[in-house]
Amino acid sequence: MRRSIPVVAAALGLALTMSACSSDSSSDGDATTAPTTADTASASATTPTDGGTLTIWVDETRKKAVQDAAAAFEKETGAKVTLVQKNFEDIKADFIAQVPTGKGPDITVGAHDWLGELTKNGVVAPIELGDKTSEFEPVSIQAFTQDGQVYGLPYAIENVALIRNTKLAKEAPKTWDDAIKAGEAAKTKFPFLIQTSDQGDPYTYYPLQTSFGAPVFEQNADGSYNPKLAMGGDEGIAFAKWLAKEGEKGTKNLDTAITYDNATAAFAKGESPFIVGGPWMLDTFKGMDLSIDPVPTAGGEPAQPFVGVQGFYISAQSQNALLANDFLTNYMSTDEAQTALYEAGNRPPALISAAEKASSDPITAGFAAVGKDAVPMPSIPQMGSVWQYWGVTEAGIISGKLDATKGWNKMIDDINKAIGS
Repeated sequence: MRRSIPVVAAALGLALTMSACSSDSSSDGDATTAPTTADTASASATTPTDGGTLTIWVDETRKKAVQDAAAAFEKETGAKVTLVQKNFEDIKADFIAQVPTGKGPDITVGAHDWLGELTKNGVVAPIELGDKTSEFEPVSIQAFTQDGQVYGLPYAIENVALIRNTKLAKEAPKTWDDAIKAGEAAKTKFPFLIQTSDQGDPYTYYPLQTSFGAPVFEQNADGSYNPKLAMGGDEGIAFAKWLAKEGEKGTKNLDTAITYDNATAAFAKGESPFIVGGPWMLDTFKGMDLSIDPVPTAGGEPAQPFVGVQGFYISAQSQNALLANDFLTNYMSTDEAQTALYEAGNRPPALISAAEKASSDPITAGFAAVGKDAVPMPSIPQMGSVWQYWGVTEAGIISGKLDATKGWNKMIDDINKAIGS
């Protein structure tokens, strides 16, 4: 197991400055100690051997991969690792509630877009990656970065792309119009499928919006977001008018009756050559001949989807920050660990070397290629004020219940008021 001594030393300095609290594994969930096996990894002379304890919150999907890495860590360090299995949906709220009381874990699995809320509540500490930073996909590091500091060890990247049934469409469309023409030529029930519903789905629609040059927030020079909306103005209105034109009172290519469930069911039955979606759809499409392509541009600029990054956070109140940093940077950032996490969740690894190996699968390679040009979903706290207006406005414009220009401008005004701009 390759070590990174400067990283460990830096983490020690971090640990000495932290407020102390006990690692309490009494949190709700199934607590298990990671098994130790003799053949998981060779010992390293530079590894700490004075023991210590770590409590890690992990969901069912990731548990086995983390357990295997923890076994090697226990063998080499003499530390004890306790895994607490929790429902992923409960982790963020429980972490925010329990860390200040001393009952939270040292490490938790989590999503990068939690970062704004976690830092706002003061429950996460920066992680020291040192020279390992360059070993990860840049977008994955960018996603976990705030105010110049990295707060998570990334392990997986996920994003939407165009999923194409190659039996119905031989070539990837470059533009929205190309896609509609190909869909009509295939003589299927739907030329193009994109989940919408009466609540809208701005996450899935985002690459189409960015193709009009209307990103949700402005980005700083380092790629981080500032809370100034950027989806208003002429570009945002152009996107809104396109929604109306392609909606239920226009071409009907976009429809609020199309939900996630009926979109995936229709695509699986061969009722459309195209669907916009992510790797979480793939189990529904088993046995189909598929290609993963960039989302076609509707507005002339590159269609950039959001990228979501999964990773691990260190508690700001961990008494064992040295061990926690050591475990993440030297055991969860290996090809073996990141590949195991990929195999468990079908998301391309964040570690470049593991991603290259996983890309021997053309489906994984396709999502990864689109992800390289994607942008991190904003993790700033103000993003929470965007969702409640964004999707329903898009749905209202698509259905024809809202005027495109008036509806979009009202949405911008409402969001600005909510975030205090």
